[in-house]
Amino acid sequence: MFLDKIRSYAAQVMMEIILIVLCLVLALSAPNFLTLANLLNVLRTISMQGIIAFGMTMVIVSGEIDLSVGSAAGFAGCLIAYLTKVGIPIPIGVMMTLAVGFGIGSFTGVMRTKYQVPSFITTLALLTGLRGGALLITKGFTLTPFPDWFKFLGGGYLFRMPFPALVLIVAFIGIHFVMTYTSFGRSVYAVGGNAETARLCGMDVTLVRILVLAITGTLCSLSGIMLASRINSGSPSAGQGWELEVISAVIIGGTSLAGGVGTVWGTLIGVVFIGVITNGMTLLNVPIYGQLVVKGLLILVAVLINRMQQTSH
Repeated sequence: MFLDKIRSYAAQVMMEIILIVLCLVLALSAPNFLTLANLLNVLRTISMQGIIAFGMTMVIVSGEIDLSVGSAAGFAGCLIAYLTKVGIPIPIGVMMTLAVGFGIGSFTGVMRTKYQVPSFITTLALLTGLRGGALLITKGFTLTPFPDWFKFLGGGYLFRMPFPALVLIVAFIGIHFVMTYTSFGRSVYAVGGNAETARLCGMDVTLVRILVLAITGTLCSLSGIMLASRINSGSPSAGQGWELEVISAVIIGGTSLAGGVGTVWGTLIGVVFIGVITNGMTLLNVPIYGQLVVKGLLILVAVLINRMQQTSH
């Protein structure tokens, strides 16, 4: 396990170097890349997926997976829009939506721990089910009953920073602290490394698995609320494909799919890496279908470098 951690950190450093080189290339080829406005735009763009990615780091480190995060975020955006439409005050609606996200994650955890249903299967079912729930709530249309002040959550600025970026920073600090300096964080690593050994050491494996999935579900709802604010509507198509980009960011950041190894800092590097690629191709006027091909190839190369670095001796 010690060697795995060393290899993970080495892979993380490698990704940091690649990210710096990528930024230098874009700075030379796209003059607007290093402008303050563009960098703030990158921050805003990566914030919502990044918040979820921090939770996904906990999930994957614990040896689990969550494929429903995109659908959960989309469902949350539609739910807050529906609750607002029926007259529930937005602050109460936000709390209810966050609670639903916590409940969805807890459901996956209970299915995993009590009924031994792999999280892969449960969240795969939720990926479709929650998207269907969003369509059911909205009847297939976007809901737009939000007051003007609600736009602040996804599009506003505080201390000259995009508000979602500040939430990203707070989420990073909070989850980094939990994973690095608390007994719960150490339990997450232990459960992912060897669940039976963790159980014999007195750790509550069931509680750890439920909590990491519940926390991630809550973060999905938070991101979904901010996304609904940014687009000023509850859209049943919002968040599509997020699960793949979130998991890619986590793996690019050095987290092992086998569990037990990974850092929140590495995930932040992975999120920024994907965000910079997307932004750079937009500035270079790469067609959207070309962006998908290039992004897929670059992510594949980054993951391959990551894995080669982790398995090298």
